[in-house]
Amino acid sequence: MIGLFTMALAAGLNMPCEQLAGVKLERASIGSAATVAEGIFTAPAGGGPPPPPNAPPPKPIPEHCKVTMVLKPTADSNINVELWLPTKNWNGKFLAVGNGGWAGAIQGWGDMQEALRRGYATAGTDTGHSAADGPAGMFALGHPEKIVDFAYRALHDMTVKSKRVIDAFYSAPLDYSYYKGCSTGGRQGVMAAQRYPGDYDGIIAGALANRHIHMHTAGAYRQMQLALNPDEVLPESKAKVVNDAVLAQCDTLHEGFLNNPRQCSFDYASLACKAGASTTDSCLTPGELKSVQTYYGGTKNKKGELIFSGQAYGVPIPAMASSQDPPNPFAFDSIRILGFQDASYDWRKFDLDRDMPIIDKKVGFVDATNPDLRAYEATGGKLLLYAGWRDNGITPENTVLYYESVLREMGPQQDDWMRLFLVPGMMHCGGGPGPNSFDSITALEQWREKGLAPAAMLGTNRESGLKRPICAYPEAAKYKGSGDLKDAANWVCAKP
Repeated sequence: MIGLFTMALAAGLNMPCEQLAGVKLERASIGSAATVAEGIFTAPAGGGPPPPPNAPPPKPIPEHCKVTMVLKPTADSNINVELWLPTKNWNGKFLAVGNGGWAGAIQGWGDMQEALRRGYATAGTDTGHSAADGPAGMFALGHPEKIVDFAYRALHDMTVKSKRVIDAFYSAPLDYSYYKGCSTGGRQGVMAAQRYPGDYDGIIAGALANRHIHMHTAGAYRQMQLALNPDEVLPESKAKVVNDAVLAQCDTLHEGFLNNPRQCSFDYASLACKAGASTTDSCLTPGELKSVQTYYGGTKNKKGELIFSGQAYGVPIPAMASSQDPPNPFAFDSIRILGFQDASYDWRKFDLDRDMPIIDKKVGFVDATNPDLRAYEATGGKLLLYAGWRDNGITPENTVLYYESVLREMGPQQDDWMRLFLVPGMMHCGGGPGPNSFDSITALEQWREKGLAPAAMLGTNRESGLKRPICAYPEAAKYKGSGDLKDAANWVCAKP
């Protein structure tokens, strides 16, 4: 044992990895602590989607101490955490990672691997439930504390406990704590800034699902409306008419995507079938036009209040079918389970104007919409927001709307601590024909640690070779007028 302590001290550690199992934590326990040799990591089942077929070969991750924890802040909590601690060349920092969808598993393995290669201690959580608790939102049926864990408590408790273990393991203090997440992870990031401003020195939050309840309600409601109004069905041929017309007018560089959709002023009403004319595949009926206008204009109640934002121009509209089946549980569970605690809830009795306020009152705390981030700003924290302009999962406009709400609350000049980057042609958290890969971690480090605020990040596309600056909003990449469109040198950040 003396030899293990000697080796640990030589490596800058307080104790050998395996002895971390004896660290006492309040309302939590360490299940295991074991040294993992350098090698290729294989994600467990349920730990996120597999890499795409054209992904580069996996890289090994360094030797590390893997710690598993179970956190129980309440009697009904069961939050699983995995913490990786580099045994060599620790950079003095911690990076927490977020989740996607309904979570239910540790999902940020890719970000954790990258963090470990950079020398970070890093951790992820399942947010307090797993597949054993049921699909989608079924874990929340009869378990109000698990809803709170999913909403915000699990990530915070993971961060507090991880810092405690980090302090026990290393002989040097923790210098910086960061967070990185997208989608649900984006919601978790801004929720941390709102509720726990001292948790992180910097936050990367992408494709914000911060209006989880409203987003799901709007999605399920749209399926209900198609079932009740079959004239609003949009066949694939009509969806193609819309998408082709938008690109023909707004994709002036013929790249197949829009660099700044907010500069596109396409009028969908121009596609309406003329009165008295025969209906053809080249025009939209009133019902079809309503579907298109809702898709891009957002879901609203009878007062005209926005329930959830519409899509950006240039995000292809899909075909829309009608079904008498209940809406997809992925979205519907925010209504029937979180909202009404009724697995047999009849979707036909849902009334948006009557029921949205009821659901908000019951579980509105899941949504991270508070624009007052003064407490986070006061800590010196930095907030790097991003979204893909071609995101067909969560509307990029939702991220823009949250950013703009903070400016309305705190004043128009907040770019010394908060910046938004909108990525042309990028889909949900990555992918797509645009510059979909960029180094947000280095940008955040330079900003928080050296005061170098990012005016732009270099975006690349591995498949096409495209390179382009991703500019801090409201600026956007503008083509200089000559040269290869894929060369970043031929683009400049400019205000519209």
